[in-house]
Amino acid sequence: MKLLVVLSRFPYPLEKGDKLRAYHQIRVLSRQHDIYLFALSDKEVSASSMEALKPFCKEIRMGRICWWTKLTNSLLAFFKGWPIQCGYFYSREAKRALRQFAAEVKPDAIYAQLVRTVPYVQDLEGEKTIDYQDVFSQGMLRRVERAPFWKKPFFKMESRRLQRYEAKVFPYFQHHTIITEVDRDLMPVKEKDKISIVGNGVDFEHYRYDGQEKIYDLIFAGNMSYAPNVDAAEFIVQQILPRLLPQFPNLRLVLCGANPAPRVRALQGPNVTVTGWVESIAEYYAQSRIFIAPMRLGTGLQNKLLESMATQLPCVTSSLAGKPLKGAVPQQDLLICSTPDDYTIAVTRLLTDSTYYQQIASNGYRYVKENYSWEAMTGVLSCEL
Repeated sequence: MKLLVVLSRFPYPLEKGDKLRAYHQIRVLSRQHDIYLFALSDKEVSASSMEALKPFCKEIRMGRICWWTKLTNSLLAFFKGWPIQCGYFYSREAKRALRQFAAEVKPDAIYAQLVRTVPYVQDLEGEKTIDYQDVFSQGMLRRVERAPFWKKPFFKMESRRLQRYEAKVFPYFQHHTIITEVDRDLMPVKEKDKISIVGNGVDFEHYRYDGQEKIYDLIFAGNMSYAPNVDAAEFIVQQILPRLLPQFPNLRLVLCGANPAPRVRALQGPNVTVTGWVESIAEYYAQSRIFIAPMRLGTGLQNKLLESMATQLPCVTSSLAGKPLKGAVPQQDLLICSTPDDYTIAVTRLLTDSTYYQQIASNGYRYVKENYSWEAMTGVLSCEL
């Protein structure tokens, strides 16, 4: 089957969750289908990134978006009633390029990732699948509570617009997917039963522990310009670390991930390392003892939890991040906490009780191994296309 895949970002390097999901889905789907990739980008995609996708794609086309286009279409989106992010990612020139590409390929099916791509594909003919991935409207609403007062009105407005848009575009597609049941239940549509669950997976060859020396006691990883990750990083350093240091004065925390925001860079200190972009986050997982992710914002499945458990790290996280892990047993496969004191107690026990540490690490690894592989998850998607 000829499958046209439309993405709002080029799916490499893998520093964002949507890129990671798209890359592995393309990799697995290419074993059965001819993949024609159309990706938007606001900058030149490197030759090495192109090479990473070429083995899986029959052809790759790009839709360029310049800063002026992003600005003007974001303003137009405001007056059209669109979500601002749909305007931000929209370009008439890119849409014409996609229509030309589709006319040449004549795909049997179209797979569009995220509602940002809907303005590009809604008028194309053929079987269409939308991967909502997360409930963006809910994620935006959760940002309201902790946003500065001057940002709150924007996040409220964008949440309402996204909610209307997520419901409006539902009939444009024959098939619909989302990462977790938690997100599906929050979708602002009546026909929730028509949304299929297509989870994420783990590359077990890449994320594994091979006896590396442990350098860091705690690790938190992710794109460090993403608001939920910025919030979690600050929570660790400002609320949890001060409670741990009296007992563990030499404790080392690493905040590992691309594009650290100024607020994250400001957390650098004697006990805190902020890495910025690294070639392999897997190496940092393997060099760390405990993964800590006190997520208070955001939606969807946290890939970072799957990856760290695959590397045999015990995970300490919030109920918001842990709930989407269907079948995972709290306090057995991973530790669920809510307050700074809860996190302090959990980390302290893991650092001082080796038997307990190994038990949580082993349980988490077994859970991920049994439930999350890209092949199995993408197999579900293949049936939807």
